[in-house]
Amino acid sequence: MMPTKDGSFKLFRFAGIDVFLHWSWFLVAAYLVSGRNSVYSSFIWNILEYLALFGIVLMHEFGHSLACRQVGGQANQIVLWPLGGVAYVAPPPRPGPTLWSIAAGPLVNVVLIPILAALSWAAGSWGSAMPNLYELIRTISLINLVLLIFNLLPIYPLDGGQILRSLLWFPLGRARSLLITTIMGFAGIAGLLLFAYSNGYISFRSIWIWIMVVFIVMNCWRGFQQARALMQVERLPRHSGYACPSCRTSPPAGEFWLCGNCRQPFDTFASQSFCPRCASQFDLTQCMDCGNSQPISHWITGQAIPPRMHR
Repeated sequence: MMPTKDGSFKLFRFAGIDVFLHWSWFLVAAYLVSGRNSVYSSFIWNILEYLALFGIVLMHEFGHSLACRQVGGQANQIVLWPLGGVAYVAPPPRPGPTLWSIAAGPLVNVVLIPILAALSWAAGSWGSAMPNLYELIRTISLINLVLLIFNLLPIYPLDGGQILRSLLWFPLGRARSLLITTIMGFAGIAGLLLFAYSNGYISFRSIWIWIMVVFIVMNCWRGFQQARALMQVERLPRHSGYACPSCRTSPPAGEFWLCGNCRQPFDTFASQSFCPRCASQFDLTQCMDCGNSQPISHWITGQAIPPRMHR
């Protein structure tokens, strides 16, 4: 359950990154903006507050995207939707690049804290003359802090959960770190809900809370399934003398590649990238571990490492 550009329209392109806005954003904006009429003296301030919220979200997502590109990953799309935003990042499948790509988003919020605090302090002296401006800056500062704290909760797929996964990746490996983090995500969201409900912070009628819960649970389940698949791949026998040029992992031995012409599964390393049924040759071979594709000649090495040792 991740937002895609389906049902969205392109807002702009910056630094090679396309930013899309989902149509449902306008419905939620109208609902939330109209609910704060008593806070400001003019409706325009409500609109500015909501735009500022998504301005912070957008900067947060650009933090993810630009950091991912800095470490050699791919990041070409950001989608804004009512629950926030999603930066589609694909860092190199190693814990260090993944950690930096995820941590850079919350770091944007950390940088904004002193900036917004200084603006709030300055606006405090204008409070009596410009109460709307003071309330706007104070609210934006609070929004930024709440977003930072919420995102750092160690619940997958929030940034905190993904940062925890990246840290566990160093000693435990790719699959086990994801498995542990998703299990902790299930437990974390259950505990958070129980605490919030028992203390009267939410009710069963809090629709946005439940939408967020469904989003987290579905992504935890998808991560859990992915972790199990990765663990199965890790247990497979491996071809010696070959390693993925991107992640340095030896390829599994077996018929895991599918011919694009006759749909015959085959072992591309055993047949040297030729389909044994139709004799089609393929220029690129996809890595089962990281998903990147390279010519098979680039895989030949005497320094291949097993996936369990891959860091």
